Amino acid sequence: MPISQVKVDELLKINETHYCKGIKGVCVKIVAVGDLPSRFGHFQVVAFYNNMDGKEHAAFIRGDVTGKESVPARLHSECLTGDAIGSLRCDCRDQLEKSLKIIGAMDEGVLLYLRQEGRGIGFINKIRAYQLQDAGADTVEANIKLGFRDDERDYAIAAHMLKSLEIKSIKLMTNNPRKINALTSLGITITDRIPIIIPPNEYNARYLQTKQEKSHHMLNIDPKEQVDDIKQTGE
Repeated sequence: MPISQVKVDELLKINETHYCKGIKGVCVKIVAVGDLPSRFGHFQVVAFYNNMDGKEHAAFIRGDVTGKESVPARLHSECLTGDAIGSLRCDCRDQLEKSLKIIGAMDEGVLLYLRQEGRGIGFINKIRAYQLQDAGADTVEANIKLGFRDDERDYAIAAHMLKSLEIKSIKLMTNNPRKINALTSLGITITDRIPIIIPPNEYNARYLQTKQEKSHHMLNIDPKEQVDDIKQTGE
């Protein structure tokens, strides 16, 4: 069952006068909730205001997650080229669709869609990083050459979103240990991890290998070996 209209009205009323303190002084408010049937299942979509980055973040909710523990949760950072256009340079769209399919088949779950393009460096810098990658740099090297850390994302807004939804604890759908550590440091209780493993293709094999070797993502795959298999079979 979705979050009831009575509970939605209660959340909206609470957030009208919501005063934020605590997590980095970030103020995140629920401003609207709507019904959202999709090809991945029936969700409710929640729009959030925040005072940190001026961007409009969203939650896609399956069932009534309010007051619940061990809620399956995916934090997905925006990727225009992957999510919208289907880029093969990354695994973003595959992870997004797989997460939505998994959550859509469950009684309860949530996907937070965070407007942190390019691991937090923004769209223009992401394409600048593409240029450097085209010249031979890997994803980490490209970000560093542009004057950034390999990952500039901040999860304070995500932590606040989960608290605004009154979620007590989550099962985090991720391969990224930094995400686990960041959310835990922000007061989010993570009871379990759900891996989201995507097989590589010939365009993103190095990207995935860099994720595993330099960013320590828990992928447990050999991208080079799998890409050789892809080329040999013609798939």
